[in-house]
Amino acid sequence: MIIKLPSPNFKSNISLEETIKKRRSIRKFKPYKISLEEISQLLWAAYGVSDEKSGFRTVPSAGATYPLEVYYLTEEGVFHYLPYNHSAESVIQKDVRNLIVEASLGQRFIMEAAIDILLCAVYERTTLCYGERGYRYVYMEVGHSAQNISLQAISLGLDSVCIGAFYDEKLREILLLPIDVHPLYIVAIGKRS
Repeated sequence: MIIKLPSPNFKSNISLEETIKKRRSIRKFKPYKISLEEISQLLWAAYGVSDEKSGFRTVPSAGATYPLEVYYLTEEGVFHYLPYNHSAESVIQKDVRNLIVEASLGQRFIMEAAIDILLCAVYERTTLCYGERGYRYVYMEVGHSAQNISLQAISLGLDSVCIGAFYDEKLREILLLPIDVHPLYIVAIGKRS
């Protein structure tokens, strides 16, 4: 099932400088039902197309190789973001965040967050162009994306925390990720408790 996401907004009521100043890693979230509009905005900030003509994205990418694959998890299941038509594809139709907590060394706030965005990479898209150095470029790109998500969360009145501690293979198995898709970073987002 494909979900067409609402169009992202390109203006907010908060300055970039203020979002940078307010950004903190928050690990306690209160119950909050995230809207499809908020999900849309976060995904666009993460890896959306920012120039329809060129296909350029919201983050720098070495050689425009775009190695990242973005997934998100909510109580409704797991979804794969499709940036070119700003939509999401349903991958799993049940809440698996409790399993993600286990695969992430017991970090409960993953389950408490309104949404968890998982940033993954297909390394070959970049390493085919840049050899071993391509791995470095992929890691830079995932950092750009996570920062965009964190700042976008602030502009939406939400908070976030970035998580790198998890068992890769366990995560891949739970989320049914293709073999060439490597999980790199989780950004948990919600309302601060």
